[in-house]
Amino acid sequence: RKVAPSVRLIVFPATQEVYRQALDEGLINVFIEAEAAFSTPTCGPCLGGHMGVLAAGETALATTNRNFRTRMGHAESEVYLCNPAVAAASAVTGRITHPREVVDGPTPV
Repeated sequence: RKVAPSVRLIVFPATQEVYRQALDEGLINVFIEAEAAFSTPTCGPCLGGHMGVLAAGETALATTNRNFRTRMGHAESEVYLCNPAVAAASAVTGRITHPREVVDGPTPV
């Protein structure tokens, strides 16, 4: 599957160990082939620092553990927190989506 054209999907592994595991399992290639951007472990847009900071009117779905106004960018952006399965399903559809809508078989939630 591919990321919806209206979606900017950026993957930030939590640690170097998680990055290596994703590399070993071929997951980095899966994300890249789906047209996602894959970063090295870092704090990116989750703290409003770089690589994906939101502009006014933009909406983000994040798998981070905190959310407050201006955390990921402009005060007029919207940020919703979710689990990785919801993030993946939503990246494919371009809207907040339950994984059951895009996965055949048992839901990976």
